[in-house]
Order: sequence, then structure tokens, then C-alpha cells
Amino acid sequence: MSLNQHTLKPSQPKKNRKRRGRGDSSGNGSYSGKGMKGQNSRSGGGVRPGFEGGQLPLIKRLPSLRGFNNIFKTNYSVVNLDTLSRVYPEG
Repeated sequence: MSLNQHTLKPSQPKKNRKRRGRGDSSGNGSYSGKGMKGQNSRSGGGVRPGFEGGQLPLIKRLPSLRGFNNIFKTNYSVVNLDTLSRVYPEG
């Protein structure tokens, strides 16, 4: 079978997803695998990315570079006069 755009099919998932909170006999009912209390069991629970439990985060432990990037900087390209005269012979 040739590999053409009209013969492509979406890849099938390797594993079935777990349907959580659908009854106690499903194995993932009632608390849906989150436990009873605590930050991670609440809606919207969990810590922000980069949070290390009160320890100084890695991003703050690393040294920062000096200066800044100027977003209005003009980048010039070097052009030889020989190249210009070859591309535009009339001038």
C-alpha cells in the first residue's frame, strides 16, 4: 500500500484511558485516586511549575546574565560592491 495523504489514518492509542470517578467497583471511584485531603486533592490543586517546597528554586539559584536584548536593534548585512555590480549591471 502506498503512503499517500488520502491513505493516512490517525494513530490509535496504545492504552485505554482511565475513567475516574465512575463508581466504586471501577477501581477509580469515590476519590478518583487522589486520596482524601490535601492540596493535590482539591480542585485546581497542586503547586506551580518550578516550586520546590520552600527551598530556593533552581531558576533563582543560577546566576543571571547582565544586560538585555534590544528589540529595536537594526541588523545590517554586509554587501560587497562587486556583488552589487554583478547583480545590477545597469547601476
